[in-house]
Amino acid sequence: MTFADLLPKDVSLTIAMALCAVAFVSGTARGFSGFGSALIFMPLASSFAAPRLVAALLLVIDFVAAAPLLPDAWRKADRKATAVIVLGALVGVPVGTYFLSVLEPVTTRWIISCFVAALLLLLLSGWRYRGKDHAWLSVGIGGLSGFCSGLAQTGGPPIVGYWLGRPIAPIVARANILLFFGASDFFSMVSYATTGLISRESLVLSLIVGPVYAVGVAFGASLFGRASEKMFRGICYALIAMAVVFGLPALDGILR
Repeated sequence: MTFADLLPKDVSLTIAMALCAVAFVSGTARGFSGFGSALIFMPLASSFAAPRLVAALLLVIDFVAAAPLLPDAWRKADRKATAVIVLGALVGVPVGTYFLSVLEPVTTRWIISCFVAALLLLLLSGWRYRGKDHAWLSVGIGGLSGFCSGLAQTGGPPIVGYWLGRPIAPIVARANILLFFGASDFFSMVSYATTGLISRESLVLSLIVGPVYAVGVAFGASLFGRASEKMFRGICYALIAMAVVFGLPALDGILR
């Protein structure tokens, strides 16, 4: 049995190597800055593999990578406030998953590219919500983030922009974000499993791509403190922009 025999039938050795390369780059971004992995991974990876497979793959490897952080987040988070925003994700994730499961791959790729471009603009704007707390707003932000996560695992920017603007200690905000995504990823796992998006193929592929992603995260974390955060964030933003451009279906005839 060769390495190629372990791959899903629709994934060639070349595609698997490309997925590993993209996973390393996106993992490096995640390890250094704490964001950007999905915004880089999804547009690029879905340009040469099925978006449904790519989303399930990223969900599995990121869920495993983030799981060790949850016990500490549980202790430090404002669990009552987090529970309110999680309610939105409970609705948003299945809706996003439904659209991922029924849309044509090319349509999904267009939506992913447009979503990621919009979320990049949100990151570049430095937006932070600094208004008053409202339960309906928290549920709405959670629903939007959950929808983005269910559709393309890109739920980070809305929730980060909301929590980091709150008048709370940064350590609590970080714990809230981690706890929210722990719950959101769990909902996604259940939702993907019930719709057949998590399959034997995605699990096998995660065993191949996951370790490369983990190495990227570790490498990015090792760079923290050695390089200017402002410079590295600029590089991450540039990578996200490039991922959007190279992931556009309209350029398939030129780039592929």
